Amino acid sequence: MEGGNSPNLQLQQLPLATAAVSVQPHTDSFSYKENLIGALLAIFGHLVISIALNLQKYSHIRLAGSKDPRAYFKTKTWWCGLFLLVLGELGVFSSYAFAPLSLIVPLSAVSVIASAIIGIIFIKEKWKPKEFLRRYVLSFVGCGLAIVGTYLLITFGPNSHEKMTGENITRHLVSWPFLLYMLVEIIIFCLLLYFYKEKNANYIVVILLLVALLGSMTVVTVKAVAGMIVVSIQGNLQLDYPIFYIMLVCMIATAIFQATFLAQASQLYDSSQIASVGYILSTTAAITAGATFYLDFTGEDVLHICMFALGCLIAFLGVFLITRNRKKSVPFEPYISMDAMPGMQNMHDKGIAVQPDLKASFSYGALENNDNMPEIYTPATLPIVQEQHGSKGVSAPPYRVLEHSKKE
Repeated sequence: MEGGNSPNLQLQQLPLATAAVSVQPHTDSFSYKENLIGALLAIFGHLVISIALNLQKYSHIRLAGSKDPRAYFKTKTWWCGLFLLVLGELGVFSSYAFAPLSLIVPLSAVSVIASAIIGIIFIKEKWKPKEFLRRYVLSFVGCGLAIVGTYLLITFGPNSHEKMTGENITRHLVSWPFLLYMLVEIIIFCLLLYFYKEKNANYIVVILLLVALLGSMTVVTVKAVAGMIVVSIQGNLQLDYPIFYIMLVCMIATAIFQATFLAQASQLYDSSQIASVGYILSTTAAITAGATFYLDFTGEDVLHICMFALGCLIAFLGVFLITRNRKKSVPFEPYISMDAMPGMQNMHDKGIAVQPDLKASFSYGALENNDNMPEIYTPATLPIVQEQHGSKGVSAPPYRVLEHSKKE
């Protein structure tokens, strides 16, 4: 009896051992390769996006004085930047299908590093070595910290993987951790929106928190859409599930509202402040969303979670130092119209622009270097005549007036 029962026991235990062996390679080597592929795609995408935006900015700067406001459409530089921008966005979009969300989102610091390096390489001013180091020491330190933080993020990032099928996404969507997270996020979003619209709380933290909350939903839906597309390409069609189109609509809607709030923030605050504060808030909200929806940190040990958090903090500090060292943009105003000055309306009745001479003792609202300006923007001379008390016959101050013809 004992001899007859032992083979049955061995046959029953054999499938369990085989199953345990087959799972182990997927969680270690294969998932690490997926993490590496996703991280490389994200880094490549952010690098290309940074180069594309700088190319388009260069095209706009070159044609700043053009009469045609859309002259940049005719330049190859602008179209090359647009092509690279689309290519970079596709790279970032596809990276969400391979690696966990909490790993991909912090890698957007690569675009800040690339922008800082491109700005230093293509800088126009000539600096002495000591002045250059003094001016850009924070940028170098910030780039170093951001690179170290990126390395820690890739090395100790979450290693959880599952196929983005319609059943899995639906199960995550109705799970109690995500429903609780959505309830808290909706309450916070409504409160922030109320203070922003009704109480005029135009603080940068308020606006960028609205952007971060919307962005957390955007990256959740982006990963779902990208993952279902990749699974469909591999042979298991997922596009016939309604959850795919629900996620697609949510992705587009949240991205549009996110861009709206970002545009409002850019009108009130400097781009460097938006970049640093927005990166910190958006990354924190996105990691929280990924941990609740996709359960990115399930099964991770405490050491990996602590090192991943340390990498995020180092990357935050690096981005803050890089953006802190940027110069604030000054709007370009070639001259001030005299009709904007009180008491001078009679001098501007016929559309004639009058501007004081830059080299005189009295000047206002003019730039120091106007050598490259067209003739129509050349300031006219307005010498100052001191008033002499007791003299009745004081001649009127002479003016040099520029009259614009209709052809110009």
